[in-house]
Amino acid sequence: MSNFLIYGSYGYTGQLIVEQALREGMRPLLAGRDEGKLRAQAERYNLEYRAFSLAETARLDAALLEVDAVLHCAGPFVLTFRQMTEACLRTKRHYVDISGEIEGFEALAGMSAEAKRAGVMLLPGGGFDVVPSDCLAASLKQKLPTATYFRLFLRGVGGGVSRGTARSAVENMHRQGRIRRDGKIVTVSPAWRVLEQDFGRGAVPVVSVGWGDVSTAYYSTGVPNIETYFAFPRPVIRFLKLSRFIGPLVYSRPVRNLLKWLIGIVIPSGPSRDQNERGFSLMIGEMRDGDRIVRAKLRTTEAYRLTALTSVEIMKRILSGGYTPGFQTPSLAFGADFILGFDGVEREDLL
Repeated sequence: MSNFLIYGSYGYTGQLIVEQALREGMRPLLAGRDEGKLRAQAERYNLEYRAFSLAETARLDAALLEVDAVLHCAGPFVLTFRQMTEACLRTKRHYVDISGEIEGFEALAGMSAEAKRAGVMLLPGGGFDVVPSDCLAASLKQKLPTATYFRLFLRGVGGGVSRGTARSAVENMHRQGRIRRDGKIVTVSPAWRVLEQDFGRGAVPVVSVGWGDVSTAYYSTGVPNIETYFAFPRPVIRFLKLSRFIGPLVYSRPVRNLLKWLIGIVIPSGPSRDQNERGFSLMIGEMRDGDRIVRAKLRTTEAYRLTALTSVEIMKRILSGGYTPGFQTPSLAFGADFILGFDGVEREDLL
Protein backbone atom coordinates (compact mmCIF):
# COMPACT_ATOMS: atom_id res chain seq x y z
CA MET A 1 0.00 0.00 0.00
CA SER A 2 1.51 3.35 -1.06
CA ASN A 3 0.92 6.21 1.36
CA PHE A 4 1.71 9.11 -0.95
CA LEU A 5 1.43 9.84 -4.64
CA ILE A 6 3.98 11.57 -6.87
CA TYR A 7 2.30 13.22 -9.85
CA GLY A 8 4.77 13.84 -12.66
CA SER A 9 7.10 11.15 -11.31
CA TYR A 10 8.83 10.49 -14.65
CA GLY A 11 10.01 14.09 -15.13
CA TYR A 12 13.60 15.00 -14.34
CA THR A 13 12.95 16.17 -10.78
CA GLY A 14 10.25 13.57 -10.21
CA GLN A 15 12.76 10.84 -11.01
CA LEU A 16 15.22 12.20 -8.44
CA ILE A 17 12.42 12.30 -5.88
CA VAL A 18 11.39 8.69 -6.58
CA GLU A 19 14.97 7.53 -6.09
CA GLN A 20 15.29 9.47 -2.83
CA ALA A 21 11.98 8.10 -1.55
CA LEU A 22 13.16 4.55 -2.23
CA ARG A 23 16.41 5.23 -0.38
CA GLU A 24 14.28 6.29 2.58
CA GLY A 25 12.32 3.05 2.46
CA MET A 26 9.17 4.63 1.04
CA ARG A 27 7.15 3.22 -1.84
CA PRO A 28 5.22 6.01 -3.53
CA LEU A 29 2.39 5.57 -5.99
CA LEU A 30 3.59 6.93 -9.34
CA ALA A 31 1.25 9.03 -11.47
CA GLY A 32 1.12 11.25 -14.53
CA ARG A 33 -0.38 11.56 -17.99
CA ASP A 34 2.02 9.36 -19.99
CA GLU A 35 1.22 5.70 -19.37
CA GLY A 36 4.21 4.46 -21.36
CA LYS A 37 6.71 6.43 -19.28
CA LEU A 38 4.91 5.50 -16.07
CA ARG A 39 4.88 1.81 -16.88
CA ALA A 40 8.59 1.79 -17.66
CA GLN A 41 9.40 3.65 -14.46
CA ALA A 42 7.12 1.49 -12.33
CA GLU A 43 8.61 -1.72 -13.72
CA ARG A 44 12.14 -0.44 -13.09
CA TYR A 45 11.41 0.16 -9.40
CA ASN A 46 8.65 -2.41 -8.83
CA LEU A 47 6.14 0.29 -7.91
CA GLU A 48 2.46 0.77 -8.71
CA TYR A 49 1.29 3.55 -11.02
CA ARG A 50 -1.86 5.32 -12.17
CA ALA A 51 -2.09 7.11 -15.52
CA PHE A 52 -4.53 10.01 -15.86
CA SER A 53 -4.63 13.66 -16.79
CA LEU A 54 -5.66 16.27 -14.27
CA ALA A 55 -8.78 16.90 -16.37
CA GLU A 56 -9.99 13.35 -15.60
CA THR A 57 -11.57 14.28 -12.29
CA ALA A 58 -12.99 10.86 -11.40
CA ARG A 59 -9.68 9.05 -12.02
CA LEU A 60 -7.75 11.78 -10.21
CA ASP A 61 -9.96 11.55 -7.13
CA ALA A 62 -9.85 7.74 -7.17
CA ALA A 63 -6.05 7.79 -7.18
CA LEU A 64 -5.91 10.28 -4.31
CA LEU A 65 -8.24 8.14 -2.23
CA GLU A 66 -5.55 5.43 -2.31
CA VAL A 67 -3.02 7.63 -0.47
CA ASP A 68 -2.74 10.15 2.36
CA ALA A 69 -0.78 12.87 0.59
CA VAL A 70 0.29 14.15 -2.84
CA LEU A 71 3.66 15.44 -3.97
CA HIS A 72 2.86 17.40 -7.11
CA CYS A 73 5.80 17.64 -9.54
CA ALA A 74 4.12 18.38 -12.89
CA GLY A 75 4.71 21.92 -14.14
CA PRO A 76 4.37 24.53 -15.35
CA PHE A 77 2.52 24.74 -12.06
CA VAL A 78 0.53 27.79 -13.07
CA LEU A 79 -1.31 25.40 -15.43
CA THR A 80 -1.65 22.44 -13.04
CA PHE A 81 -1.68 23.42 -9.37
CA ARG A 82 -5.35 24.34 -9.15
CA GLN A 83 -6.72 21.03 -10.45
CA MET A 84 -4.55 19.04 -8.06
CA THR A 85 -5.17 21.30 -5.07
CA GLU A 86 -8.94 21.24 -5.53
CA ALA A 87 -8.83 17.44 -5.80
CA CYS A 88 -6.84 17.26 -2.54
CA LEU A 89 -9.43 19.43 -0.81
CA ARG A 90 -12.28 17.27 -2.17
CA THR A 91 -10.64 14.06 -1.03
CA LYS A 92 -9.08 15.52 2.15
CA ARG A 93 -5.49 14.71 1.19
CA HIS A 94 -2.39 16.73 2.03
CA TYR A 95 -0.86 18.73 -0.82
CA VAL A 96 2.83 19.53 -1.37
CA ASP A 97 4.44 20.76 -4.58
CA ILE A 98 7.91 21.76 -5.77
CA SER A 99 6.75 24.93 -7.48
CA GLY A 100 8.45 28.30 -7.36
CA GLU A 101 5.56 30.19 -8.94
CA ILE A 102 4.03 33.12 -7.10
CA GLU A 103 0.54 32.64 -8.58
CA GLY A 104 0.23 29.22 -7.00
CA PHE A 105 1.55 30.35 -3.63
CA GLU A 106 -0.92 33.21 -3.45
CA ALA A 107 -3.85 31.07 -4.57
CA LEU A 108 -3.11 28.36 -2.00
CA ALA A 109 -2.80 30.97 0.74
CA GLY A 110 -6.36 31.95 -0.17
CA MET A 111 -7.49 28.35 0.28
CA SER A 112 -6.14 28.06 3.82
CA ALA A 113 -9.51 28.22 5.57
CA GLU A 114 -10.93 25.49 3.36
CA ALA A 115 -7.86 23.31 3.99
CA LYS A 116 -8.25 23.76 7.75
CA ARG A 117 -11.85 22.64 7.54
CA ALA A 118 -10.69 19.57 5.60
CA GLY A 119 -7.92 18.92 8.12
CA VAL A 120 -5.17 18.94 5.49
CA MET A 121 -2.00 20.91 4.88
CA LEU A 122 -1.27 22.85 1.70
CA LEU A 123 2.46 23.41 1.35
CA PRO A 124 3.70 24.70 -2.00
CA GLY A 125 7.40 25.28 -2.57
CA GLY A 126 8.66 22.07 -0.99
CA GLY A 127 11.89 22.06 -2.99
CA PHE A 128 14.84 24.36 -3.62
CA ASP A 129 12.34 27.11 -4.15
CA VAL A 130 11.46 27.91 -1.43
CA VAL A 131 12.65 25.69 1.44
CA PRO A 132 16.18 27.08 1.96
CA SER A 133 15.36 30.74 1.29
CA ASP A 134 12.19 30.60 3.39
CA CYS A 135 14.12 29.15 6.31
CA LEU A 136 16.81 31.79 5.84
CA ALA A 137 14.20 34.57 5.92
CA ALA A 138 12.60 33.14 9.05
CA SER A 139 15.94 32.84 10.87
CA LEU A 140 16.81 36.46 10.05
CA LYS A 141 13.42 37.68 11.23
CA GLN A 142 14.08 35.98 14.57
CA LYS A 143 17.25 38.06 14.88
CA LEU A 144 15.49 41.31 13.93
CA PRO A 145 11.80 41.06 14.86
CA THR A 146 11.20 44.70 13.88
CA ALA A 147 12.39 44.18 10.29
CA THR A 148 10.33 45.78 7.52
CA TYR A 149 12.54 45.00 4.51
CA PHE A 150 13.90 41.69 3.24
CA ARG A 151 16.26 41.23 0.30
CA LEU A 152 17.36 37.82 -0.97
CA PHE A 153 20.32 37.20 -3.30
CA LEU A 154 20.83 33.81 -5.00
CA ARG A 155 23.60 32.24 -7.06
CA GLY A 156 23.92 28.75 -8.52
CA VAL A 157 27.39 27.26 -9.04
CA GLY A 158 28.16 24.27 -11.25
CA GLY A 159 24.57 23.15 -11.73
CA GLY A 160 22.14 23.44 -14.60
CA VAL A 161 18.50 23.86 -15.59
CA SER A 162 15.95 21.15 -16.35
CA ARG A 163 13.51 21.27 -19.26
CA GLY A 164 10.67 21.59 -16.79
CA THR A 165 12.19 24.65 -15.15
CA ALA A 166 12.88 26.23 -18.53
CA ARG A 167 9.32 25.59 -19.71
CA SER A 168 7.92 27.06 -16.51
CA ALA A 169 10.02 30.18 -17.09
CA VAL A 170 8.62 30.51 -20.61
CA GLU A 171 5.06 30.01 -19.39
CA ASN A 172 5.49 32.76 -16.82
CA MET A 173 7.67 35.23 -18.73
CA HIS A 174 4.78 37.54 -19.59
CA ARG A 175 4.28 38.18 -15.87
CA GLN A 176 7.62 40.05 -15.82
CA GLY A 177 9.14 40.88 -12.43
CA ARG A 178 7.49 41.05 -9.03
CA ILE A 179 8.42 42.64 -5.72
CA ARG A 180 6.40 43.17 -2.56
CA ARG A 181 5.76 46.71 -1.39
CA ASP A 182 3.81 47.57 1.76
CA GLY A 183 2.37 44.06 1.82
CA LYS A 184 1.21 44.06 -1.81
CA ILE A 185 2.77 42.20 -4.74
CA VAL A 186 3.74 44.73 -7.39
CA THR A 187 4.69 44.03 -11.01
CA VAL A 188 7.90 45.68 -12.18
CA SER A 189 9.71 45.64 -15.51
CA PRO A 190 12.21 42.89 -16.39
CA ALA A 191 15.63 43.63 -14.89
CA TRP A 192 13.93 46.33 -12.81
CA ARG A 193 17.04 46.71 -10.67
CA VAL A 194 20.61 45.48 -11.16
CA LEU A 195 22.98 45.40 -8.19
CA GLU A 196 26.37 43.96 -7.26
CA GLN A 197 26.60 41.25 -4.61
CA ASP A 198 29.63 39.48 -3.16
CA PHE A 199 28.87 35.83 -2.41
CA GLY A 200 32.41 35.29 -1.12
CA ARG A 201 34.70 35.62 -4.12
CA GLY A 202 34.13 39.15 -5.29
CA ALA A 203 31.12 41.09 -6.45
CA VAL A 204 28.98 39.75 -9.31
CA PRO A 205 25.93 41.32 -10.98
CA VAL A 206 22.53 40.30 -9.65
CA VAL A 207 19.20 41.21 -11.20
CA SER A 208 15.74 41.47 -9.69
CA VAL A 209 13.54 38.42 -10.36
CA GLY A 210 10.12 37.32 -9.17
CA TRP A 211 11.42 34.50 -6.92
CA GLY A 212 8.88 32.63 -4.86
CA ASP A 213 9.88 34.35 -1.62
CA VAL A 214 8.18 37.52 -2.84
CA SER A 215 5.07 35.59 -1.83
CA THR A 216 6.11 33.11 0.85
CA ALA A 217 8.50 35.22 2.94
CA TYR A 218 5.60 37.58 3.63
CA TYR A 219 3.55 34.78 5.20
CA SER A 220 6.56 33.37 7.04
CA THR A 221 7.85 36.63 8.50
CA GLY A 222 5.21 39.33 8.09
CA VAL A 223 7.83 41.58 6.48
CA PRO A 224 5.91 43.83 4.04
CA ASN A 225 8.73 44.80 1.64
CA ILE A 226 10.54 42.01 -0.22
CA GLU A 227 12.92 41.96 -3.19
CA THR A 228 14.69 38.94 -4.67
CA TYR A 229 17.75 38.87 -6.94
CA PHE A 230 19.55 36.21 -8.96
CA ALA A 231 23.13 36.23 -10.26
CA PHE A 232 23.21 36.11 -14.07
CA PRO A 233 25.98 36.79 -16.60
CA ARG A 234 25.89 40.33 -17.97
CA PRO A 235 24.71 39.22 -21.46
CA VAL A 236 21.64 37.62 -19.86
CA ILE A 237 20.94 40.80 -17.93
CA ARG A 238 21.21 42.83 -21.13
CA PHE A 239 18.69 40.51 -22.78
CA LEU A 240 16.32 40.90 -19.83
CA LYS A 241 16.51 44.66 -20.21
CA LEU A 242 15.84 44.30 -23.94
CA SER A 243 12.77 42.21 -23.20
CA ARG A 244 11.12 45.32 -21.78
CA PHE A 245 10.70 46.42 -25.39
CA ILE A 246 10.39 43.14 -27.34
CA GLY A 247 8.37 41.33 -24.67
CA PRO A 248 4.95 41.81 -26.28
CA LEU A 249 6.30 40.12 -29.42
CA VAL A 250 7.17 36.90 -27.58
CA TYR A 251 4.48 36.73 -24.89
CA SER A 252 1.75 35.43 -27.20
CA ARG A 253 0.52 31.88 -26.71
CA PRO A 254 1.78 30.58 -30.10
CA VAL A 255 5.28 31.93 -29.46
CA ARG A 256 5.39 30.54 -25.93
CA ASN A 257 4.28 27.12 -27.19
CA LEU A 258 7.00 27.25 -29.86
CA LEU A 259 9.65 28.14 -27.28
CA LYS A 260 8.58 25.28 -25.03
CA TRP A 261 8.77 22.90 -27.99
CA LEU A 262 12.27 24.12 -28.82
CA ILE A 263 13.33 23.61 -25.20
CA GLY A 264 12.53 19.92 -25.60
CA ILE A 265 15.02 19.78 -28.46
CA VAL A 266 17.93 21.93 -27.33
CA ILE A 267 17.97 21.62 -23.52
CA PRO A 268 18.93 18.35 -21.77
CA SER A 269 16.40 16.79 -19.42
CA GLY A 270 18.35 18.25 -16.51
CA PRO A 271 21.77 18.55 -14.87
CA SER A 272 24.01 15.51 -15.07
CA ARG A 273 24.62 13.26 -12.09
CA ASP A 274 28.05 14.85 -11.74
CA GLN A 275 26.46 18.30 -11.62
CA ASN A 276 24.00 17.06 -9.00
CA GLU A 277 26.90 15.89 -6.85
CA ARG A 278 29.34 18.77 -7.38
CA GLY A 279 27.06 21.78 -7.87
CA PHE A 280 25.92 24.01 -5.04
CA SER A 281 23.89 27.14 -4.39
CA LEU A 282 24.59 30.26 -2.38
CA MET A 283 22.06 32.60 -0.80
CA ILE A 284 22.49 35.80 1.12
CA GLY A 285 19.55 37.17 3.06
CA GLU A 286 19.29 40.69 4.42
CA MET A 287 16.72 42.00 6.89
CA ARG A 288 16.53 45.64 7.96
CA ASP A 289 14.21 47.93 9.85
CA GLY A 290 15.60 51.30 8.73
CA ASP A 291 18.26 51.66 11.40
CA ARG A 292 19.48 48.10 11.86
CA ILE A 293 20.42 45.33 9.49
CA VAL A 294 21.15 41.60 9.85
CA ARG A 295 22.60 39.42 7.12
CA ALA A 296 23.34 35.71 6.76
CA LYS A 297 24.68 33.39 4.09
CA LEU A 298 23.36 29.93 3.27
CA ARG A 299 25.15 27.31 1.20
CA THR A 300 23.20 24.30 -0.03
CA THR A 301 23.73 21.31 -2.24
CA GLU A 302 22.76 21.55 -5.93
CA ALA A 303 19.18 22.75 -6.40
CA TYR A 304 17.55 19.65 -7.93
CA ARG A 305 19.29 17.31 -5.54
CA LEU A 306 18.16 19.46 -2.63
CA THR A 307 14.60 19.43 -3.96
CA ALA A 308 14.56 15.63 -3.77
CA LEU A 309 15.92 15.68 -0.22
CA THR A 310 13.57 18.33 1.17
CA SER A 311 10.37 17.18 -0.53
CA VAL A 312 10.81 13.57 0.58
CA GLU A 313 11.57 14.67 4.14
CA ILE A 314 8.41 16.79 4.13
CA MET A 315 6.42 13.75 2.99
CA LYS A 316 7.92 11.66 5.79
CA ARG A 317 6.92 14.24 8.38
CA ILE A 318 3.39 14.60 7.05
CA LEU A 319 2.84 10.86 6.97
CA SER A 320 4.06 10.54 10.56
CA GLY A 321 1.53 13.16 11.68
CA GLY A 322 3.89 16.15 11.67
CA TYR A 323 1.69 18.63 9.86
CA THR A 324 -0.42 21.71 10.55
CA PRO A 325 -3.72 22.02 8.63
CA GLY A 326 -4.12 24.97 6.31
CA PHE A 327 -1.70 26.84 4.08
CA GLN A 328 1.88 26.62 5.30
CA THR A 329 5.32 27.68 4.22
CA PRO A 330 8.27 25.37 4.96
CA SER A 331 9.49 27.47 7.91
CA LEU A 332 6.00 27.88 9.36
CA ALA A 333 5.45 24.13 9.19
CA PHE A 334 8.88 22.90 10.32
CA GLY A 335 10.85 25.83 11.74
CA ALA A 336 13.62 28.13 10.55
CA ASP A 337 16.28 25.45 11.17
CA PHE A 338 14.56 22.79 9.06
CA ILE A 339 17.03 23.35 6.20
CA LEU A 340 20.02 22.74 8.47
CA GLY A 341 19.09 19.08 8.80
CA PHE A 342 20.34 18.25 5.30
CA ASP A 343 23.88 17.28 4.34
CA GLY A 344 25.88 20.00 2.64
CA VAL A 345 23.87 22.89 4.12
CA GLU A 346 25.68 25.57 6.11
CA ARG A 347 24.39 28.88 7.50
CA GLU A 348 26.73 31.72 8.46
CA ASP A 349 25.89 35.04 10.09
CA LEU A 350 27.47 37.95 8.22
CA LEU A 351 26.54 40.83 10.54
